[in-house]
Amino acid sequence: MSVNGVNNTAYDAYSTRTGYAGSTGKADTKTGSEKENVAGSAQSGVVYEKSSSADTKATYSVNKMSAEEREALVQQLKADQVSRQQNFMSIVQKLMGQQAHVSNLASLFTQENMKNIDPATIAQAKEDVSEDGYYGVKQTSQRLFDFASALAGDDVDKMKEMQAAMQKGFEQATRAWGKDLPQISQDTIAAANQLFEDYYSAKSAN
Repeated sequence: MSVNGVNNTAYDAYSTRTGYAGSTGKADTKTGSEKENVAGSAQSGVVYEKSSSADTKATYSVNKMSAEEREALVQQLKADQVSRQQNFMSIVQKLMGQQAHVSNLASLFTQENMKNIDPATIAQAKEDVSEDGYYGVKQTSQRLFDFASALAGDDVDKMKEMQAAMQKGFEQATRAWGKDLPQISQDTIAAANQLFEDYYSAKSAN
């Protein structure tokens, strides 16, 4: 495949993920939070529900379960936890892949063979991977941590499991990429790990 073919394929993938219209100049108007909501719902299938008074009744009913019923419930909870970790691994893999593609395209856009791409699209891609951009280190690492904490709750042990799942998702993204992910992705996973460590330190200080 020619260099142009590679670039066009990558650009098409970027357009599909971000909604950019490319040479038409019609960029996606979704805000960062809207993109995140779409990504969260489409990729993870996670639904966050508010607790209700029914929770109290559920807890009380557990105490009246037979030994077999309690064991079945424990197994189900374990299965749910595994499912949450797998969902998070999938989120990490996809998000890291998206970030890597956008970062790669932001570099490709400077080459002569991308001269027909609309300047607004080029500017948007570069903005997305900037320090404070949607796919920048700061926002992406915070998004990873927020997904993990939403799935684990305020539970240190579960957060450690999610951190391990994050690392596995990163490794999966690396294998899918075919080589080491771009530096921005390396920096992002390091920043996300630091957020976990800061969380553990804050919990131990309380």
